[in-house]
Amino acid sequence: MLQPRERHFRSLSPHGFHRVVYREWGHPLCPRVVVCVHGLTRNGRDFDTLARQLCDRFRLLCPDMPGRGDSEWLPDANDYVFPTYLTTLTALLVHADVEEVAWVGTSMGGLLGMVLAAQRNTPVTRLVLNDVGPAIAPAALARISGYVGLDPVFESFAALEAHIREVSAPFGALSDAQWTELARTTARQCADGRWRLKYDPGIAVPFRSSAAPPDLWAVWDAIRCPTLLLRGAESDLLTPQTAEAMRARGPKPRMIEFPDVGHAPMLLTPEQIAPVAAFLQGDEAPRPAKPDRIVYNRGAEPR
Repeated sequence: MLQPRERHFRSLSPHGFHRVVYREWGHPLCPRVVVCVHGLTRNGRDFDTLARQLCDRFRLLCPDMPGRGDSEWLPDANDYVFPTYLTTLTALLVHADVEEVAWVGTSMGGLLGMVLAAQRNTPVTRLVLNDVGPAIAPAALARISGYVGLDPVFESFAALEAHIREVSAPFGALSDAQWTELARTTARQCADGRWRLKYDPGIAVPFRSSAAPPDLWAVWDAIRCPTLLLRGAESDLLTPQTAEAMRARGPKPRMIEFPDVGHAPMLLTPEQIAPVAAFLQGDEAPRPAKPDRIVYNRGAEPR
């Protein structure tokens, strides 16, 4: 089975430098580079399946954001904010010697991609947003607040996996093997044999202190690169109303909805990976005068 190269670098937060780990797939000199950034409590291993499918055509960089996965925890939890993350991602591009990238971002990773894509002289040339947009539904934030930062301890891996299946049920009907792999890459085993989640509970501090969901419509309207919007049809974070508004303004993306999935599609199945691969390769169908909406049905071509 193909395996990535694990690399690391140092980035800066207000309270010093921190070690950031990322995984690199594909030929290190391939000029077609894709950065894949995960959601709030996840890590770069979420993109293993996608990267294995694309690494014969692209070089992929999949970081563990600060406080997640194998990256270092920050000494002050108040530094788990966008300025720190944007500095980290800029340092990633410098360390990897990359000037232009396509971007695949799930949830928080998509928001970070939006902010970078909206900047003058942005390095982002193509943007895939996975179930996130410039307005976030309060109900989703309340759901996430119910589990982020709790730092549970599990007596066995089976108990850990049961927890992951419960809190991540919106991911959809994954196979047993997929759930086991998601649990394995999200966890760490302690010296006493018990299991903990592989992220700093402190990431919840700034998340819970936010007075209101961010309004990023001005950021959205500033994006000019080709954009693909993915949505779980049952998502409680990216509402149908927000998705339709996104299609009508800013980069006016093509949207693909996946049935029987909430927040967020995990890009583990052929029907979820295929449209992303086509978009990154520039093979998607010509854009119609009016933005289109595509629904993917299992076992069928997009329509």
